[in-house]
Amino acid sequence: MFSKIALRVTVISVIFIMIAASCTPKPETVGGFQIPEIQNGKFNIAAVLIGPHDDGGWSQAHFEGLVYVENNVPNVHVAYIENVPEGADSEQVFRSLARKGFNLILGTSFGYMDPMATVAEEFPDLTFIHISGYKSNMTNFGNLFGAMEDMKYLAGMLAGSRAKLDGNPKLGYMATFPIPEELRLGNAFALGMRKTCPECTMDVRWISTWHDQIAEKDAAASLFDAGAQVVLTGADTPAVADVAQEKGRWGITYDYIGSCKVERCLTTIYWNWGPIYAKIAQGLIDKTYKPGFDYFDADSGSLGLYGFMEGQTLTKGVSDLPAADIQMVKDILAQMLAGTFNRFDVFSGPIMDNKGNVIVAAGEKFVQADLDQFPPGAPGLECTHCMYWWAEGITAELPSLTP
Repeated sequence: MFSKIALRVTVISVIFIMIAASCTPKPETVGGFQIPEIQNGKFNIAAVLIGPHDDGGWSQAHFEGLVYVENNVPNVHVAYIENVPEGADSEQVFRSLARKGFNLILGTSFGYMDPMATVAEEFPDLTFIHISGYKSNMTNFGNLFGAMEDMKYLAGMLAGSRAKLDGNPKLGYMATFPIPEELRLGNAFALGMRKTCPECTMDVRWISTWHDQIAEKDAAASLFDAGAQVVLTGADTPAVADVAQEKGRWGITYDYIGSCKVERCLTTIYWNWGPIYAKIAQGLIDKTYKPGFDYFDADSGSLGLYGFMEGQTLTKGVSDLPAADIQMVKDILAQMLAGTFNRFDVFSGPIMDNKGNVIVAAGEKFVQADLDQFPPGAPGLECTHCMYWWAEGITAELPSLTP
């Protein structure tokens, strides 16, 4: 009798478990992406990442920024979706996150700009912040970026100094997509390069991806094989330093503080998104932050040049550079951190392009619209000089603007 009762209880228990499992809502999946849930009673933040959250570059820097926010802003819940392509897929993901009720949605790639703008109009009570790009509706769709040209300028000084010391005045730039940001950062690097090595030149390779270790390694190898002594990357992984290690040259990584691991990594230019994200989140909670055009410089504490920030030591490749060059980098960095030297000082005249044309006359400076856009610029935000030129010393041709 006992065994029959036990069996009956077991069967009933299994039935209840099956019923409960069938009643538990399955995570929503949209376009192959699992949409995270919000936590009721909290301020919910979701980030859409172009690459893996542990890519050792751009996406990992954003992911760690989210972790910082959750640890430093009370009553906040954070989530992320990784490997979301730009375009239609991202629009579906943004819309799904909005339907879930996320209070703040972050889009972390240039190509998310228009899809996010579309979804923001559909959900006026939620806040959407696009990182990079140049658009904002000034209500619930904001633009956020930082003046990484500050740090690229300093890195260019180090690269020029290294190349000159090594007796090889050739450098390389591994660029991702032909957008204003990539030309701006390449030009800032070249302007810095010529401060320490006026005879240096820089070649460019376009790789048409943000995150592809194989493509990045191939492009880096191509630049090194063409004679470059130092190669800078605009992409996500530390591949350029790994190839430099193999070739006995020098690489400069990007985006993430932890990407400069091998001996032949000269430095990395990195983001520290946590304080900026925390400021925005707290401001939205307090109703003191209004989305618009938020472009921060080095004095924000959210930009870094590895080896030169507080508590860091110079890498092996930098430590033996001429003392005067190292001091120049330190002095300009100190001005940047104090807020007395910024992105407009980086792009102040006189500046010549690689065709001998005057881009910025002596005594003049770029304005924000010039930094952000190809000609003619967005309606109402037209640029005068615009970011469609290569600085003196760059040997590459300009990319075509025709789709």
